[in-house]
Amino acid sequence: MTVPRGHVEGVKVGGQEYPVKLGVWIMNQKGSRVKLNADRLSVLAALGLEWARKG
Repeated sequence: MTVPRGHVEGVKVGGQEYPVKLGVWIMNQKGSRVKLNADRLSVLAALGLEWARKG
């Protein structure tokens, strides 16, 4: 999965839509990979984020 850093998704919560900076979030997660626990890494890998896989 490749998401540009500037990508923004709209997420509805309680009937109201909020912008989520998905590209920035992914870059932050990728940058702090060593700090993520095994459960979080496995969930991200299941979503298709290759950098979250071990090895």
